[in-house]
Amino acid sequence: MNFSTEIRYLKGVGSVRAEGLHKLGIDTVGALLRYYPRAYEDWSKVYTIREAPLNENICIKATVCDTPSKVRIKGNKFISKTTVTDGVGLMTLTFFNNKYINTMLKEGEEYYFFGKVTMNRYAGREMASPVFQKAQKDAKIRPIYPQNSAINSKFIEKCVETAFANIDEIPEYMPERMISGNGLCPLDYTIRNIHFPESYQALAKARDRLIFDELFALELGLLSIKNRTHTLKTGCIIKKDFTDEFVRCLPFKLTGAQTRSIGEALGDMKRDEPMNRLLQGDVGSGKTAVAAALIYTMAKNGFQSAMMAPTEVLAEQHYATFQKLFKDTDIKIVLLTGSMKAAEKKAAKQALASGEAALAIGTHALIQQDVEYNSLGLVITDEQHRFGVAQRSSLAAKGDNPHIYVMSATPIPRTLAMMMYGDLNVSVLDELPPGRKAVETYQVGSEYHARIYSYIKKYLDDGAQGYVVCPLIEEGELDITPAEEYYKILSQGEFADYRVGLLHGQMKPADKERIMRDFANGVIQLLVSTVVIEVGVDVPNAAIMVIENAERFGLSQLHQLRGRIGRGERKSTCVLVSDAQNEEATARFRVMCETSDGFRIANEDLRLRGPGDFFGKRQHGLPKLALADILTDTELLMKAQREACAVIENDRDLSKPENAKLRRQVDYMFRESYGI
Repeated sequence: MNFSTEIRYLKGVGSVRAEGLHKLGIDTVGALLRYYPRAYEDWSKVYTIREAPLNENICIKATVCDTPSKVRIKGNKFISKTTVTDGVGLMTLTFFNNKYINTMLKEGEEYYFFGKVTMNRYAGREMASPVFQKAQKDAKIRPIYPQNSAINSKFIEKCVETAFANIDEIPEYMPERMISGNGLCPLDYTIRNIHFPESYQALAKARDRLIFDELFALELGLLSIKNRTHTLKTGCIIKKDFTDEFVRCLPFKLTGAQTRSIGEALGDMKRDEPMNRLLQGDVGSGKTAVAAALIYTMAKNGFQSAMMAPTEVLAEQHYATFQKLFKDTDIKIVLLTGSMKAAEKKAAKQALASGEAALAIGTHALIQQDVEYNSLGLVITDEQHRFGVAQRSSLAAKGDNPHIYVMSATPIPRTLAMMMYGDLNVSVLDELPPGRKAVETYQVGSEYHARIYSYIKKYLDDGAQGYVVCPLIEEGELDITPAEEYYKILSQGEFADYRVGLLHGQMKPADKERIMRDFANGVIQLLVSTVVIEVGVDVPNAAIMVIENAERFGLSQLHQLRGRIGRGERKSTCVLVSDAQNEEATARFRVMCETSDGFRIANEDLRLRGPGDFFGKRQHGLPKLALADILTDTELLMKAQREACAVIENDRDLSKPENAKLRRQVDYMFRESYGI
């Protein structure tokens, strides 16, 4: 057996379970060993029943006193109870709708039970639905894996054990000098301890090695791509800067940051290498005006521009915005989206092919094979983390190595942005145009729901619109209400007299577009949504947002969500609902309530060393990182970047035989996002 062995051939799997594993991205033994736990349960520290701390996940070793009894309750459900003892204390175990529990727990046998101990004033100490195993061997730190309806964490754990039993030492691919020079542990030790840690110290060492590996491969790949673009020459060099002429047409004055960013981009576009630049700025910082200035100069130099948005609704909004910005100019704009009528598409394509249109705004329809440009010189992608580099490249291939300009509303400290986007230069809009109103933000507990609903109704009755945001939940989590269920509760209850909509990531694209369009047009008053609205449409009328279970979101993600409101003239309010009282959550909420400065929030994310979940669970536009967090793993990131620069300096395209193993790691990481 080796890493490339198909997972169905692993003992105990078979073809049926292999299908379930495939849905988790596990198709080979190697993919299984790269499928890291999302959390761990510490069974290594065993408490007595009397000494067990309350309301914490802990392990108790105890003997079953009697076979679990079964009691039917309403709804054709049942509860099973039994008592266990460690020889001194007694504890009640409760199981819900487990029809096999009376055969799984044997009277008189000893088990490890893992769960939360609570105190019942009548029954004493209790544990509800604990995980358990026979006490035949010493308890250990157990892995908890992401699971689905077909495959649970326990089965994945068993598969990993089987794989380790059938694989010899995992071969190293990194040079010894790099391992010892950065205080890293060997790969075999790393992989075994990330799944089954000998101790928390061993787990920390394993995580550091894997995080370094991910960041090292990321930096190697980005530097390789940057080297590749430096060898290109563009046929889209601008001869004259028309910014002053464009600015005179604007009904407002540009900020210093906007003027600086325009100058940086035009400086790139005067060279014979294609520009590759990222413009990052907070919500409302004026990225669109910067893009318009570049498009104007390109048009006056005889080149076309294309701007790609992640959704049709957003593309339509950009189209309307640019129509206003260029209304007194001779710049013709066309819109191109998938749902347009055939005749409209044909006319737009003809205008682009002939050169009549100087600007195309659209979705992925812009990169379809039958779309031809007369003189494409500038490609702009809106919201970078919704597009992979392969999609940017597809649009760029429509011209003679055109300039690439990427806009992102995710504020990132500049040094980190330069590390993250190694294939792009970085411009920053670090000031807001005058008049932009801050969103008032408050944090309350769930006991305030009645008052929150009344507050939302005041906004809706006044003609405004609002959002209720629910976190994504993993299978088996019972303490959080899914968006679909919450939608039913609100639309059939408190907000039965209002127009309520539902939006989540599992909906069909056409349905999502319809819901977003209805919300943008005011048909929907209150939108219940998951984080799919994080990058959404501009709805100036949206003035109230409630974020449920706010502790489940990263600080910067909370800021991105809050950016959906406060875009109009109305006073806007964001309410963070959470019962979490731990230090980390409290610190996040305090920052959110104190400031609306996205760059300060980004730096606070670093200072707090929280999850820093800038992009949610997926890091769009970059290869997926399984363990590394670019915001919090800064020390390892800097080490990885230093090592990657040293390798690339001696082998620009990783073609030397001694770097073949490193090249394979880069290819593995980048194959989906970059197609290299």
